[in-house]
Amino acid sequence: MKKIISILAVALCLVTAMPAQAQIKLGVKAGLNLSKADFSDASSNFDAKNFTGYFVGPMVEITIPVIGIGVDGALLYSHSGMKFADSSVGNRTTSIDRNTIQIPLNVKYSIGLSSLAAVYFAVGPEFGFNLSSDKFSSLTNGDLSFKKSNLSFNLGAGVKLLSHLQVGLNYNIPLGKTADFDAVTSVVAGATTSAITSKNKTWQIVAAYIF
Repeated sequence: MKKIISILAVALCLVTAMPAQAQIKLGVKAGLNLSKADFSDASSNFDAKNFTGYFVGPMVEITIPVIGIGVDGALLYSHSGMKFADSSVGNRTTSIDRNTIQIPLNVKYSIGLSSLAAVYFAVGPEFGFNLSSDKFSSLTNGDLSFKKSNLSFNLGAGVKLLSHLQVGLNYNIPLGKTADFDAVTSVVAGATTSAITSKNKTWQIVAAYIF
């Protein structure tokens, strides 16, 4: 919580420090999530697979036209999840859906190529809040619990076209664990359990329209 408050304070300082000539524009952002779980125990029975989802929601962009620096914020409904095969039960594949509210807050730097196009680079924190059930029981070989909230970091780049359309690629890196998995290490009598954590790293194809 202290981390989140600190980052929000820095972001608020950036916004309030914008000069009077800063431009504020509203828009809509949407795209695809391509998530993959990174399990803490490399020797576990899980083989992580890609999970495809989506996100959509309103956004605001504040820019200083002369120097090309600004802040990009959004309130997104995001559908993502986790998919993996478990070798201990015949490579049975499990897919778990996860719905969240995501609040990315990125610092964006744009370089104009012409009056019609520009390239941008974006970095910043993203706050996530779980809307799905926190716990899933009897999944292949154990119980999985999602964290109620997550903090992650975005690295992105893309192009701006005709001053309204933006298309880019974003990589979202979790700064803490996404879920805990109490996995049964053996299906025979006397089986033991081990605590495995996962971090869901996500590639995103992003499209935005600025009004």
